[in-house]
Amino acid sequence: MSDAERREHIRTALNARVSVTHPAHEPQVFATRDISDGGIFIVVENEFSSEIGDRVQVQVQGLPIPAPVLEMVVVRKTVDGYGLQFAEASIAD
Repeated sequence: MSDAERREHIRTALNARVSVTHPAHEPQVFATRDISDGGIFIVVENEFSSEIGDRVQVQVQGLPIPAPVLEMVVVRKTVDGYGLQFAEASIAD
């Protein structure tokens, strides 16, 4: 079964900047590649090490007012970034 067939949520391309805070790192800003009802994918071109299951805080940058800070869980790691799932969604699974 391909990844596309296993996906629970439809992905939509999204080019946004997000601040990601990991307990072991200073906050860093990354670009997103896509978003779905279940989470986002962040493109990582510099140093950022995280493991599957790590919790991070994510906040969209560049809006007219501060965006809420969301708790997310690292669920996938690829050569070009990380798949993050909304923490509320991961609890329901």
